[in-house]
Amino acid sequence: MQDFAGKVAVVTGAGQGIGRALVERFCAEGMKAVVADVVPDLVERTTAELREAGCGVTGVVTDVTSLESVEALRDATLATYGAVHVLCNNAGIGSGPEGQLWEHHVNDWRWSFDVNVLGVVNGIRAFAQTMIAQDVEGHIVNTTSGNGGFTPLINSAVYAATKSAVTTVTECLWGQLRQSGAKVSASLLYPSTVTPGLLNTGIWRPGANRPDRYDRPGAPPKEGRDSLGAFQQRMDAAGLPVVFAPLSEVADLCLAGIRADTFWITVPSDAQSAKILARARSQVDRSDPDYLLEANLMAARPAARP
Repeated sequence: MQDFAGKVAVVTGAGQGIGRALVERFCAEGMKAVVADVVPDLVERTTAELREAGCGVTGVVTDVTSLESVEALRDATLATYGAVHVLCNNAGIGSGPEGQLWEHHVNDWRWSFDVNVLGVVNGIRAFAQTMIAQDVEGHIVNTTSGNGGFTPLINSAVYAATKSAVTTVTECLWGQLRQSGAKVSASLLYPSTVTPGLLNTGIWRPGANRPDRYDRPGAPPKEGRDSLGAFQQRMDAAGLPVVFAPLSEVADLCLAGIRADTFWITVPSDAQSAKILARARSQVDRSDPDYLLEANLMAARPAARP
C-alpha cells in the first residue's frame, strides 16, 4: 500500500497503548479508523478524545475471543465506511500465570491463547475474505513479540507460546496470500523503537479484565497485577534507571512497514539477532538451547547457567 488517505483501518486493542498509537498514526495519514476494544469505557473515552483531536474514528466494543463479535466489528466497519483496507490484529493480554510452567493454571493458558492467538485467527477469518474480494491493495498486521516471536524468555512460557503461534500463523497467511495472487499482504509487528526504553502498555498489568469464564483461585485482581512496579524495583536495585520509549515510534514503524510491504516489522537489535542466530545454530547442530539461560531482569530472578 502506498496511498493511505481516505482508506479505512481497523485496530483491535485500540483503547490504549500501541493500539491507540496505531489509530493516531493512521489518522495522521488521512485514514478513517475503527477503535475496537473489549473495555467499553476505553472505547468511549478514546473515541471521544480522538474525535476531539480531529480524527475520523468510530468505536466498536469487541471481544476478539468471539468470532461473532469480530464479525460484528467487520459489519459495523462496512456499514460505517463501506470498506476496510488495513486490519491490525493487535489485541493481546498477559494472563498473569504464577509459579513454574508446570504449575500454571489451565485457565491462564486458555485465556491467553483465546485472546492472543484465536483473536488473530478470528480477525483473519472475519476480515480477510472481504479485503481480498475488494480487489484493492490492503494489509493485515498481526502484533507479535520478540518474546516468543523470535526467542522466548523462559519465565513467560504462556505469553511466549502465544506469540510464537502468532508468528507461524502470519507466516502461513503471508504465503497463502502471495500464492493466491491477492492484493492483500501480511506482516508481523514486533513492537520496538529506535529510542532506547521500555514500552509502557497494558501488558504490564497481567490479569487485567479477566472474564469470569477464565477465573482461577488466586487470580490477579480485575485491574491486573502491577508487574511494572516489580520490574522497576529490580532495576533500581541493580542501579539501572527505567526509561520509556514513545509508543508513537511503534506506530511510525508499523506504517513504514506497511508502505514497504515488510514482513518482519521490527527495529533490529544486535542482542536479539545474536539470539536468533544462536537458536538457528542450536536447531542445525541439535544442541541444547542454552542461549535461553542468560540472566535477565525481566524475570523475577535471573536465570542461572548449570
